[in-house]
Amino acid sequence: MSGTETMDELRTYDLRIVQERHGYRFSLDPLLLCAFASPAPGARVIDLGTGSAVIPLVLARRTAQAIFVGVELQDGMAELAERNVQLNGLADRIAILRDDVLGLRKRFPVSSFDLVLSNPPYRKRGSGKVSPKAGRDDARHESTATLADFLAAAKYLAKPTGRICFIYHPARLPELFAEAHLQKLAPMRLRLVHGTEDAEARMALVELAKGRRADLTVLPPLIVREAGLNYSPEVAEILGGDQ
Repeated sequence: MSGTETMDELRTYDLRIVQERHGYRFSLDPLLLCAFASPAPGARVIDLGTGSAVIPLVLARRTAQAIFVGVELQDGMAELAERNVQLNGLADRIAILRDDVLGLRKRFPVSSFDLVLSNPPYRKRGSGKVSPKAGRDDARHESTATLADFLAAAKYLAKPTGRICFIYHPARLPELFAEAHLQKLAPMRLRLVHGTEDAEARMALVELAKGRRADLTVLPPLIVREAGLNYSPEVAEILGGDQ
């Protein structure tokens, strides 16, 4: 490790994760997505925009015999992801692919995966504040690929019986659902994430399917913290001892 990096632990999942001290660092969101998606044992799973590979690492610990691909465009983040996979002894189950979401049709046959996951950039190019910390803006702002591109890639990669799960900003849900309709993706589940019970939703968990019709199930809200600012029982269970 260099002096610009930290080694962080997710003891619940027996994971050690190297991150840039002042660059993009994972938050609670990918852990919530892992719990929401819950792939079946033996599933083939792909994570679009994997960052430091937190999602495939956590799910590899949670899901027996499942195989994962993490796609990451940024060279620095992809290198971190590869190191984290090696560090945790999961190279036999997780492959890191350095590529753009736009190039995945050349990499995989159609309908290759049981589950497609993504925590995609939720800010449009040129919007919001610019972070001085390396990598953060590329992780938060759409660069080469837009929301429509992420959905199109997910549709191409998912099997007809497969699932697509995103965590995304609620302000852009109308756009997500409109684009899903254009691409003939059926919203199946929606769960809003609130920091506290009386706060506005800060993120949204969405499950989509292709080639099927379904009524949308709106699940009870996921509350991150209780009034005393302790984690809610559900979030505490997801985090285990990593609070």
